[in-house]
Amino acid sequence: MIMSGQFPLNQLIDSFNGRISIDPNVIDMPCVVVSPKDLVELCLFLRDDDAFKFNFMADIGGIDFHPNTPRYQLVYHLYSISLGWRLRIKCPLEDPPKAPTITHLWTTANWHEREAYDMFGIVFEGHPDLRRIYMWQEFEGWPMRKDFPLRGYKDKYNPFGEEKPGATSTTTTPTTKHPIGDIL
Repeated sequence: MIMSGQFPLNQLIDSFNGRISIDPNVIDMPCVVVSPKDLVELCLFLRDDDAFKFNFMADIGGIDFHPNTPRYQLVYHLYSISLGWRLRIKCPLEDPPKAPTITHLWTTANWHEREAYDMFGIVFEGHPDLRRIYMWQEFEGWPMRKDFPLRGYKDKYNPFGEEKPGATSTTTTPTTKHPIGDIL
């Protein structure tokens, strides 16, 4: 049964004694800001407390605010199926970005955390299988970071990319002979 009513945001804030705050710039749903050290405790509370019952972790997204500090932010979207409430959690991260995993609370977090790792290089401490999910394992860099070149880095698969920082050679050597000419 979905219950109507006001989301108890002040009750949530009071329960954490100043360790979380309200983001006043968000108008589409309640939104709180938490540090990485309090993230797991907050998520556990939101999942298990009878006043909240956030039993579904819908999404985790990474953001790169370069050149601002803190540079990175994780954004979590939770949903309480029985109460019909949505909640956004923002977690600012310093460079290098790292946060605790929440895969032990919601298994859906597994692939979402792997995506944030693959695209932004955000390390989730304690994750059971933190490896790339979109890019190949040997891929160098984090393609959604603002300092990643739009054309990517030059390598044997991408001869038109930019030189990697510290690279000295700008030439590529054909790796395969083809009847109509050299190909990469």
